[in-house]
Amino acid sequence: MISKAISFLMLLIVLTACSSNDNDRIDNPNLINVSFRLNINLNLPEYNSLNFPGNSYSTYNTGINGVVIYNINNTQFTAFELSDPNHPLNECSSLRVEGVIAKCDCNDGNSYNILTGELTNGSGQYTMKPYRITKNGNMLEVFN
Repeated sequence: MISKAISFLMLLIVLTACSSNDNDRIDNPNLINVSFRLNINLNLPEYNSLNFPGNSYSTYNTGINGVVIYNINNTQFTAFELSDPNHPLNECSSLRVEGVIAKCDCNDGNSYNILTGELTNGSGQYTMKPYRITKNGNMLEVFN
């Protein structure tokens, strides 16, 4: 009887501790939410670098200031917004990619890892804005 009560209590704690409410998530006030869908055919020469792990491709006509896509291992990819998440949008808040680092041209030295989106240098509380990405055959779809 006691073990059933303990099991019920544990289940109750687990169920009430988990929240599926998206309003609990902290939104970044510096970046607006934009809806887009980008389809990339990996057979096209323009995207050839994405066929090899460790390579990235940046496009500057999607998202807010652009999107960087990184090939982790040919089955896993990441996609992030190319706007510094720790600056309001301005002339210097666009990120430029050098290897696996995205650097901000503002004077604070912010830089981010395009594999994880984490801040690697500088200051701020936000990581890069991630976008969803799926692979189906030779097609990548990046969307928000």
